[in-house]
Amino acid sequence: MISSFINRRRRPEGKSRGQLISSLRCVAVVLTAGIACLLPGSSAASDDTLWNLLRSGGHAALLRHAIAPGTGDPPEFTVDDCGTQRNLSDKGRSQAVRIGERFRNHGIAAARVFSSQWCRCLETADLLGLGPVTELPALNSFFQRYERRDAQTRELRNWLSAQDPGQVLVLVTHQVNISALTDVYPSSGELVVVRRSENGELSVAGTIETD
Repeated sequence: MISSFINRRRRPEGKSRGQLISSLRCVAVVLTAGIACLLPGSSAASDDTLWNLLRSGGHAALLRHAIAPGTGDPPEFTVDDCGTQRNLSDKGRSQAVRIGERFRNHGIAAARVFSSQWCRCLETADLLGLGPVTELPALNSFFQRYERRDAQTRELRNWLSAQDPGQVLVLVTHQVNISALTDVYPSSGELVVVRRSENGELSVAGTIETD
């Protein structure tokens, strides 16, 4: 589109070739920025705006658990035994505490906190210090049971649409769950803020990198 624009445009009288190139570069930057704002998962909103949305209700924060080195879980994984799982590192624990501080620094001292039953998510949720943590199986990872993706994502979407829009919701879960629901690929400890409409539809308001 930009090359076509260049081919059609005549050089204005009195402008040098360098000035024209500079002008066209400005056009390219504007077009690129506009396209980026329209891409799925792109965040046009500032962090302050997103924190304000969370406080105002009608939104939820999907949080990928804090840093837990590795991928997936060991073959001997058991949901009730943290010793068989991939868990938070010391760096991850410190990150989770800092994320909780970010919430409080932006006026959210308490929230309804829900978590996957995986230990790295439960520990992240607890270290946030935002209130009691409730286990929610719909947030459990399906990384090694990918056939559950669609049914579990639908279950989570329905659960979200049924929640009180006036309460601050924080859901601690896994990358695969967040990506299936929002098309966003978050890093460890990254927040994806979703808007909950009156008809139950979800849309991404933006993302917040907490570290």
